[in-house]
Amino acid sequence: MKRLTAVLFASILLLAACGSSDSAGSSTKPGDNFNDADIAFAQGMIPHHQQAVEMADLALTRAESPEVTSLAKQIKAAQDPEIETMTAWLKTWGAPLKGDSDSGMDHMGDADEAKKGPGMMSASEMTNLEKAKGAAFDTMFLEMMIQHHTGAITQAKTEQA
Repeated sequence: MKRLTAVLFASILLLAACGSSDSAGSSTKPGDNFNDADIAFAQGMIPHHQQAVEMADLALTRAESPEVTSLAKQIKAAQDPEIETMTAWLKTWGAPLKGDSDSGMDHMGDADEAKKGPGMMSASEMTNLEKAKGAAFDTMFLEMMIQHHTGAITQAKTEQA
């Protein structure tokens, strides 16, 4: 249980680092001041967030720990509005929602594809998470979510650069 608590704490820290304090209707507007890196970031982060929401949805029905369930609810509450915001940016910029034919949500379509971006889970990882329940699910979810959000930090640093 000590390990689970440590992993949960780390997950919350990563979630806080990746989340936005602004709501979906915030005053953050992309306007005309954008570039190709901004478009690529939004196009990559939308499926990244969608996968985190998909993982959180699994936690709502498979987790044993109330702390994991609470974290999953926080992830959904933070990332759903960010998906809406980034989608609105792309529409404002006249850019497509995705940069290629692959979607981060399409994990069941490819047998065991390479990860699609930093922190993205492969099809086999998602399948393993879908099959897990209880304490085993909790541990797998937390470890995967740390990896997932670490990848989001990598993507954000690339965008900043």
